[in-house]
Formats: sequence, C-alpha cells, structure tokens
Amino acid sequence: MDKLIDQSCKRPQKGEGLSPSEALSYHIQIPDWQLVERDGIPRLERVFRFKNFAQALAFTNQVGALAEAEDHHPALLTEWGRVTITFWTHFLKGLHLNDFIAAAKTDGLFEKAEKE
Repeated sequence: MDKLIDQSCKRPQKGEGLSPSEALSYHIQIPDWQLVERDGIPRLERVFRFKNFAQALAFTNQVGALAEAEDHHPALLTEWGRVTITFWTHFLKGLHLNDFIAAAKTDGLFEKAEKE
C-alpha cells in the first residue's frame, strides 16, 4: 500500500466510499485519528494541541492552505491551545481515500509545526 502522505486527493466518484474494513486498513497509517460517526456519517477526527491561541490559529491557516491545494476541505474548530479537525466526504456521506490522504498530510504539517 502506498503511503497516504505521498498521494494527492482526486475528485471522488459516486460509489467510491470506503467500506469499514477498507477504512480500517488506511487508518493504520494515521493512528492518532479517531474513526467517529455523527448523524450516521463516518468521519475522521483529531484534536491537535498547542501552547496558545496564536499557534493554534497559525496551524489552522496552514491546514486551510493544504485543503485548498488538495481541494478537500475539513471542518475546523480553533480554540485556545487546540484545533479539532474532522474529515469526511460530503458528496459520498462517508469516508473516501481523500479523507485519509488529507489527514496524513495534516499530520505532516503538525510534525513540522512541532519542530519550529
């Protein structure tokens, strides 16, 4: 299986939603993310912690730029010292490979931010 972080998001097609077993096979590469279900829709979610609001906001902006570049946009909640990010594919009302790719790339941004 190719590394998620090395892939790019592609426009999803009808019927390309992931089965629960497919989602679990990709989840191995992003273990810090939670598989959650809200309103009957499976989603990926992770809380990222920071020392203050300014760092959380800077990370939010980086994730926004990534979302634009990949054309795959998460729900973002920015608070003092933390950012909650949730990915799912609205069109499919579930999870797609894009969600896992974007989550892996988001992890990469966070690892880079921690080093700075």
